[in-house]
Amino acid sequence: MEPGSSRPGRGRVAHDQAGLRNGSQEVSDISVILAAPGWRAAVRQPEALVRRAAEAALREAGATGMVTVLLTDDRSVKQLNGQHRAKAKPTNVLSFPAGVPGQLGDVALALGVVRREARDAGRRTADHLAHLVAHGALHLAGHDHILAGEARRMERAEARVMRRLGLPNPWRGVT
Repeated sequence: MEPGSSRPGRGRVAHDQAGLRNGSQEVSDISVILAAPGWRAAVRQPEALVRRAAEAALREAGATGMVTVLLTDDRSVKQLNGQHRAKAKPTNVLSFPAGVPGQLGDVALALGVVRREARDAGRRTADHLAHLVAHGALHLAGHDHILAGEARRMERAEARVMRRLGLPNPWRGVT
């Protein structure tokens, strides 16, 4: 584990710091595992950004529970994608719903794919990472994008999350 990354169960977001409150109750427990040290070179304080994005997405969806986010490399995500989706390639983000009360699930992100997509879209890697974490967290909360109507609802939810974070709408200018 990389210095400064959080161990599962210790990744609680301080809601005053994150600017998020739900009465006096904590909304969610977000753990971040930094498995690929290159994330620190790509994004300033990746754990804090991931926690903020996941928390904002769960608030948007009205979901609560434990989430673990794995920041890893393309090779690891390729392996997960092959095992769980029978696709022999890395992808940007994978979501694994837990189906257990109190636990929403896990999200895994591939550094190389995220960096390439951000560069190709002319976006900052940090902004793209925040968007993909929100996307993955929304999946854990029950959103999907298989049907056109579902996709539009999910895109609007992602845009609202990004606005809450003070980051650009990833869907603006996309046709």
